[in-house]
Amino acid sequence: MSKRLVTGSALVAFLVFVAAAIAANAFHRVKPAIFDPANSHLVQSGWLSGIGCPTSQKIKAFLPPNFNTTGTVTFMDSGCPTGDPNDRANEGLLLAKTGPTNNNAAATARLKDVPSTVTELGYDIRKSGAPASAMGSHCGAGAPRFDIVTKSGAIFFIGCNSPPGTVTATSTGWTRLRWGAATMAFGQGTTPPAALSSLKVKEIDIVFDEGTDTGPDFFGLAVLDNVDVNGMLVGQGAGPNEENENEDEDQNEDNDD
Repeated sequence: MSKRLVTGSALVAFLVFVAAAIAANAFHRVKPAIFDPANSHLVQSGWLSGIGCPTSQKIKAFLPPNFNTTGTVTFMDSGCPTGDPNDRANEGLLLAKTGPTNNNAAATARLKDVPSTVTELGYDIRKSGAPASAMGSHCGAGAPRFDIVTKSGAIFFIGCNSPPGTVTATSTGWTRLRWGAATMAFGQGTTPPAALSSLKVKEIDIVFDEGTDTGPDFFGLAVLDNVDVNGMLVGQGAGPNEENENEDEDQNEDNDD
C-alpha cells in the first residue's frame, strides 16, 4: 500500500471523526424535567410513545367497500409533513400542570446543545383550529413557551401565542408553528424585546406553567412534537446511550450542589 493511499485513508477517517463530533454537539435532544419545590405532584413532563404526530406509521385499516377486512397502509398526518427520522415509536412530549397557575411549579424540557445563533424555533402542537382556540392542547400567551437565556444572562420569552407563531401546516389534530429570525422575543422585566436572531443564546427551555384555571381551554396540558431549532427536528426522548449520559449529568449536578 502506498504512503499516499495511507495518508488519504487517514484523512478520510479524520474527517468522519470531526463530522461525528460536530453532529454530537449539535441540537439533538429535548430533556424533560419538572420544577415542583413544594412537591405538589401537580406537574408532569415526559416523552411518551404513541402520542406524537404521525409522519409514516403503518396501520391495519378496515378496507372499503364493506370494511370487514383489513390491510396494511401508511398513515401520515398533514399537520407534520416532516419529522424526526430517529423517532421509531411516534413519541410526543407531554407537558401538564393540574390546578392553579399560581402554584410555583412547571413542566419543563431543556433543549440540549443549542447553537449560539438561532434563526428559527418551533414545534408541532396537538391542536386543531387556530392556536388561540379552545380546541386541543393549551396554547396560551405564557405556556408552552420558550425561555431563552443569553450568554450575558438576559432572559427572553416566546410564548405559544405571544408573539403568535406562523402556522406552516395544519390538520384536524395537529398544528405546526414557527418563529423566524425576525421574531421579537419579549425580555424579562425591563429588558426590551429583541429579534430572535440577534440573541447570543446560552440555553433554551420549554416551560409549561399555566394550569387548569387559564383559558381559553382550561385544559392545563399540551402535547408537542418535532421541536425545531434552525430546521433540526427532535421528536423523541433519549435512547439507551443518552440515558446513561443523563445519569452522568444528574450525578454531576448533584455534586455541584
